[in-house]
Amino acid sequence: MNELVLAGLLGGIGGLTRGVVGLLKALSLRRRILWGYYWITVLIALIIGVFVGIIFNFDSRLSLLSGYAGTDILEGVYKSFSVQKMYIDKRKK
Repeated sequence: MNELVLAGLLGGIGGLTRGVVGLLKALSLRRRILWGYYWITVLIALIIGVFVGIIFNFDSRLSLLSGYAGTDILEGVYKSFSVQKMYIDKRKK
């Protein structure tokens, strides 16, 4: 099997694994599941797996781990910069 395909496949499997954990958490908390977001993170995990495979000489363990952890790191960075609602009390004191 082509090394790029294998690295991408393993990165995608890592992303799917992380996604399943997130889905189970969302189901237990009865939250709405955003399927588009789920599949985008799996695609990003696949891409991360390919790049990590290229950089680290196609080590399959690193591709799998990077697919799992890479999307988690990117999501954390995104959430740290995302705009949150702020409520201001307009009553005079």
